Amino acid sequence: MLFLLAVVLAGNLVFAQTLSEQLSNIMTQIQSIVPIVALVMIVLAGLVYAAGQVMGAEMRSRANVWATSLLVGAIIGLVLAATAPGIVGLFSGAALLTS
Repeated sequence: MLFLLAVVLAGNLVFAQTLSEQLSNIMTQIQSIVPIVALVMIVLAGLVYAAGQVMGAEMRSRANVWATSLLVGAIIGLVLAATAPGIVGLFSGAALLTS
């Protein structure tokens, strides 16, 4: 999945003309892909947590850690997707100043 994301982002870098357009394309992709992946991660976290509750004590604790990691990763992804316009604006402004 990471390879697919890298290929998509690399395709944008090749076909876009300016840095601002490249950053805008990356931001659009982040805002469209990350929420879907975050939703899948939240559902998986719930499934892992539920499956861990019927296992033994050691597996239950591992499932809790995995579910927590999935949930934290989803939340971080959503925060990044929400702040993507500000981050892109920051870098676009810096790129315009240095050009």
